[in-house]
Amino acid sequence: MGSYKSLALTVAIIGALNWGLVGLFGINLVSTLFGAGSVLERVVYSLIGLGGLLVAWGTWGSKK
Repeated sequence: MGSYKSLALTVAIIGALNWGLVGLFGINLVSTLFGAGSVLERVVYSLIGLGGLLVAWGTWGSKK
């Protein structure tokens, strides 16, 4: 697995864990760490989304 794929998978897992915390306990770790509505929070969520897209593309988009 390439380094960018490993990074994308790691970021996607972090995002999934954050959403698990939101669903189970109402705790948004990203908002808590970076401030709700901050630019940094939006950057983190954008990176998580990009990581998820890369993982999805690697899983379903590039099958031969």
